[in-house]
Amino acid sequence: MAENVTIARPYAEAAFELAKAGGALPAWQGTLSRMAVGAADSQMVACIADPRISPAALTELFLGVAGDLTTEQRNFTTVLVDNRRLGVLPEISALFDELKNAHEGSHEVVVSSAFPLDEAQLAHLVVDLEGKFGYKIKATIEIAPELIGGVRIALGDQVIDASVRGKLNAMAVSLKN
Repeated sequence: MAENVTIARPYAEAAFELAKAGGALPAWQGTLSRMAVGAADSQMVACIADPRISPAALTELFLGVAGDLTTEQRNFTTVLVDNRRLGVLPEISALFDELKNAHEGSHEVVVSSAFPLDEAQLAHLVVDLEGKFGYKIKATIEIAPELIGGVRIALGDQVIDASVRGKLNAMAVSLKN
């Protein structure tokens, strides 16, 4: 939801600045990811939405679920609860990841493949993508049998469709025109 991203952006930026100043970007990334999973849990979503649960009780409950947190991370969680923004933690985590990747000069891509890729194929693909885009690539592989063969690469809002399914669709459109 675009509204949640808009709400989450200042919190993600604040968390990123705190993490960068403390030299703890990977630690914050892991913590925010873990907290996002906790905040998205159906029972936690019900607690977050329940107006009968006081902010102090919700903070204590969430901190108990979140695990071991630094003082800054605990304070960040308290701010989220006090401002009724705990529900946007998944978006905060995703935006934080984007900020961290941009800071490090890398981007995440999702490679959808009809078949599992071995390490050599993935390494070759990553090298080709880094050459094409000019920055470091972190690839995540998804198996998508509906592609029939080949790969589909998603980098942000860019998609490179080199799958058999994509080529068949393009051919169908071409024949209809």
